[in-house]
Amino acid sequence: MAADLKKDEGRTRRHLAGVVPDDRPQPHNLDAERAVLAAALLEPQPCLDLAMERLGSAKVFYAPAHRLLFKCLQDLHSKNMGIDLISVADALRKSGELESIGGEAWLASLQNSIATTANLDAWCNLVRETSVLRGMITTCSEALAQCYEDSSEVGALIDQIEAKIYSVRYEHITPDIIELSKQVKDSFELLLKIYRKEHEAAIPSGFPNLDKLVLGLKPGEMFVLAARPSIGKTSFALNIVRNIALKKSEGKPPAVAFFSLEMTADQITRRLLCTESGVPETSFYDGSFRPGDTTKLTSAVDTLKKARIFIDPTAGLSISDLRAKARRLKAMHDIRVVVIDYLQLMKAGGRDSESRQQEVSQISSGIKSLAKDLNVPVLVLAQLNREIEKSTSTKARPKLSHLRESGAIEQDADIVSFLHRDRDTSKDNAPQAQRDGLDAVLIVEKNRNGRTGEVPLKFYPSTMEFRCITHKYGDGDIPPKLES
Repeated sequence: MAADLKKDEGRTRRHLAGVVPDDRPQPHNLDAERAVLAAALLEPQPCLDLAMERLGSAKVFYAPAHRLLFKCLQDLHSKNMGIDLISVADALRKSGELESIGGEAWLASLQNSIATTANLDAWCNLVRETSVLRGMITTCSEALAQCYEDSSEVGALIDQIEAKIYSVRYEHITPDIIELSKQVKDSFELLLKIYRKEHEAAIPSGFPNLDKLVLGLKPGEMFVLAARPSIGKTSFALNIVRNIALKKSEGKPPAVAFFSLEMTADQITRRLLCTESGVPETSFYDGSFRPGDTTKLTSAVDTLKKARIFIDPTAGLSISDLRAKARRLKAMHDIRVVVIDYLQLMKAGGRDSESRQQEVSQISSGIKSLAKDLNVPVLVLAQLNREIEKSTSTKARPKLSHLRESGAIEQDADIVSFLHRDRDTSKDNAPQAQRDGLDAVLIVEKNRNGRTGEVPLKFYPSTMEFRCITHKYGDGDIPPKLES
């Protein structure tokens, strides 16, 4: 057995050596590099400016002589000194590098190697592409070495490797400079499309009064939904997931990723099925199920089959695992919303933190970064601490200070909301509650890009469903006229 393992390991090492041999030249295009440098010497303005914008640093060049020359051109440019063969040769001579690159004769032949600078942009792209390939080879080689060393926690190592690969991919991508006079018309037309409901700037939650307050779930934002246990935060989140995934739209409905650290995929699915059908799950156990309910359930199954909801029931999910899975779902299924249930059950990953507050801080900042990186809204559920339960008043309402390990969460979140209702088991199970619903309220306590306020709700325990009723705005704003 041991001999077989050694043979397998030997074959693996030989295979890896064949993939990245030490003696193979890395990808490069010397002709393109020479053309870029020649253009910069011929027409420093605007060619050198364009090359510096497209390429960034001298390390994108493969040949050492080319790196030295480009670095010299950058230095002269930064000092506002004139650039020509004489000034460049003088600068290289003073730094002791002129002879190492081939002397003045090499500079002269380089400058005369092209007839026109018209193709500079294309040459820059060729240089940049081969630099990306070399960076990827280096990153992958380092990743192989790290995997063999086996000195890091696996999840943290994978996240580190993914981050390096992303860094290589986007290192040389620079945003274009936009002229306002050309952009203003496009922005104006976009605003009109939003007004005419022809463009969706945010994803509606399916709760109209909430959307009027926070303007929907916006890409890149971290939306925190907090509550005490058994208030219904998972149910409310699943209501939003159902509303989004079953939204009528052209083409495929929006895809949603639901990371459930507390419930199984089967439990999540049963809740969605019973909410969609209006058939209480308890009816299957207490004998109250009616033959006519079968038709409702069948219809709900047909409806939910069309929903693009992806459930990950991994318990104790780390922030690195979350990022890896969410990135994959974004690439494969173009997920539009990420939901996490719930934050305090997550792990930071990597080395142990000095305190739970520090670990939660790492998780919270990681979730915010994920929202920005994927450009999707992230709805994350959170627990409240026990301070609210210590209140002498039974109607005590949650505040930001009631968030468990609240500092980092409050700071990172764009929106912080509290789901609140007077929890009473006897009322929850009363026939009248099943019929008329229980009073609840969603309190939007923080809204970085909008208003705060309250959204009164009705909660129906039998089907785990929340519904809007009326709306109140905070901050002294006058609410718009609501649709009846």
